[in-house]
Amino acid sequence: MEEKELIRLAQDGSQEAFSVLVKTHKNKVFNLAMSLTRNREAADDLSQEVFVKAYLALPKFRLQSEFGTWLYRIAVNQVKDYLRKMGRRKEVSLEAVSEQEGTLAADEEGRERVMLEERRRRLVHQVLRTLPPKHQVILSLRDIQGYSYEEIAKILKISAGTVDSRLSRARILLRKKLAPYLGREGGLYEMS
Repeated sequence: MEEKELIRLAQDGSQEAFSVLVKTHKNKVFNLAMSLTRNREAADDLSQEVFVKAYLALPKFRLQSEFGTWLYRIAVNQVKDYLRKMGRRKEVSLEAVSEQEGTLAADEEGRERVMLEERRRRLVHQVLRTLPPKHQVILSLRDIQGYSYEEIAKILKISAGTVDSRLSRARILLRKKLAPYLGREGGLYEMS
């Protein structure tokens, strides 16, 4: 069944149709929330809140945009509200970043490479959480979730040019905040 038909049925009160829409989009909504909160429980709660809001707002949805775009706009707003409430502007401590989970690798060099990559990934996510919510969201949508500029523009209701400039500013800010840590771990060039 086509998504537009599912939407119409859900708008008419079909729980089954709405359930199919949820199943179709739940992973992307969860991944968005998870990439910004780095907290599984919070991401689960936020995902549920997003679908509740979508269900309540569904009668107002007029099929003028894609359902996914409309839904992700709700998700972005929900996560931004959460981040504001949580005041997620904590400083990053190197001790927290350097805590490693045990990783099994075939050889010592492989283990070191995996541990270094995991530490860098954690560092990027921790520093990302210190950025203003609008920068967190745009970096997550583009660099973590992989949305195109056009998709991001629709989700955030901004122009593609604004996406480009905001993304550029967010990346510069992230790079500046990462620079002191990366210098200690072998330089910026080893980041990619």
